[in-house]
This record gives sequence, C-alpha cells and structure tokens, in this order.
Amino acid sequence: MDVLSDVIGAMRAGRPYSSLTSAEAAWRMDFPSFGGARFHVVTAGRCRITRGRGAAVTLRPGDAVLFPHGAEHALENAGDGTTQLVCGAYQLDQARPHPLIQDLPDLVHVPARSDRHPNLQTSISLLRDELDHQAPGNDVVVPALLDVVLVHLFRAWITERAESQDTGWCVALGDRAISRSLRAMHQQPAGRWTVESLGAQAGLSRAAFARRFASLVGLPPLTYLTWWRLTTAARLLRTTDTPLSIVAQRSGYGSAYAFANAFKREYGLPAGEYRRQRRTDHRHIAEWEPPSSGFPLTLAPEAR
Repeated sequence: MDVLSDVIGAMRAGRPYSSLTSAEAAWRMDFPSFGGARFHVVTAGRCRITRGRGAAVTLRPGDAVLFPHGAEHALENAGDGTTQLVCGAYQLDQARPHPLIQDLPDLVHVPARSDRHPNLQTSISLLRDELDHQAPGNDVVVPALLDVVLVHLFRAWITERAESQDTGWCVALGDRAISRSLRAMHQQPAGRWTVESLGAQAGLSRAAFARRFASLVGLPPLTYLTWWRLTTAARLLRTTDTPLSIVAQRSGYGSAYAFANAFKREYGLPAGEYRRQRRTDHRHIAEWEPPSSGFPLTLAPEAR
C-alpha cells in the first residue's frame, strides 16, 4: 500500500458515519471532543464554525472542513434561508497516531474553488446524493464514499501545505526521492533495509538521503522504519490471530525474542498482553454505532 493508505488503515477503527442535515432560521450544532476525526461540508447556504478561543470560520457552499483530532466545536447559521450540510465522523485509534496525522492542525479548511480539488467536490456530491436518496446498497456505498472523502481531504491538505512550506510530511510525500523510500518501507516493512539501500531507492547517496529524509520527515530513516514496523505489528496483534512468531517475521524481526524486546520497549507491555487488551478495545470500537437521531441540531431560542 502507499503511505497515506497505510496511515489511514493503521488508525481506522469501526465504521464511519454520516448525516445530511437541512436547517432553517437560527440553529446551532454542538460537537464535543471526539476520539476520531469529523468533517463538515456546506452544500447550500452559509454557516459559521466556532471553537473555543480559535477564530470563527465562515463556510460557504462547497467549503469543507476537517477536524482530524476531533476537537470540540460548534456550527451555527450565518445567513438567511436554508442551510444544508453533509457531515461525517471516523473512529481513529489515537493511542499511537502517525506523525503525518500529528502534523495536521486542529482544523483543516478547504475552500471551494473551481480550479482546486475537483475530485473532492465530486466525492462530496456523490455522498450527498447517496444520503439523500437512500437507494438499495446504501449501507455499502456510504462507508466507501466516506473513506473516499477522507482521502481527498487529506490530499487537499497535503497539496496546499506542500506549496507553502519547506519541511514536514506533506512535503515529504510530494518529494519524488523521499516518497520512493517511504513507499518502499511501507510496501516491505520486513525488508532488510539499510540507509544505503533506502538511499538507492531514492536515487541519492547514503549521506544525502539521510540528511534529506531527516530534514523532511523529522526522524532518521531507520528510526522511522522501526516505528512503522512496530506499528504494523500492533495492527496485526489487535486485528488478527496471527501467531507472534509470524507477526515478528512480517514486522522485520529475525527472531521472536528480538521482536518481544522491541515491542515491550516501545509499548510498555508484552505483545501477548497487548493483544489481549487491545482486541477487547478493538471489538468495542468496531461495534460502535452513531445515535439514531444523527447530528445534534438545535434551534436557537429566537427560532423556537
């Protein structure tokens, strides 16, 4: 898998959920902090986002916002007439967030522009239509479209940030040399990688690659490789019954003993105990369902 797909796959837990909401007059929706990510898209009318001490953001038709860390916020009307919103939420395992996710700000705002991110707008339109019509197969199509929207929101942020800064994960993923080495690590985490062989994947000398990788990613190449190997192992432990010896092999460890020591050093408990604890947590998260009433729309006092 590519890096972004791996990042989402490593953190995703349970089914996403969504809502299509129409509101008139004065209204407000309050969203408490949440162990995942939320997005909102305005398809008609205007609304305003308020969030603690952060500046308010006004959204117009086609504007999208993502709260990648599930920060508390509220939506309220910012104009006359009907406002229509497509909202969604994703369960994410926040116990070990990928540095790409950590790089994201509390709020990602993607304004609607005809010359930017057309695939995001297309996926939002498809999701809105699916929520509106409730056709046969809806339970299969909607979660798939929610995944597509999430990927396009990440892509939009990566594109925008890569154009305005010199370092960070958004730049690393767009850097031809470093992205090749990252893809190689993610496709073959158990590979016998060295700084020299990863540099060869990037088309750079050992020293040039090491400097460039650390500058963009913020970690030396082999430090990130070890982190990703143990993240891969943790995902196998909590989602599969794969024997520990096979988990060790797939994670790039030559022996179960070496894997056990590395895993305990990183996670603070043995791999078997981690599996017992997190499999229970994972089942609980996977069974989570949203309230039947959807998102918490309330009318402002003057509109009641």
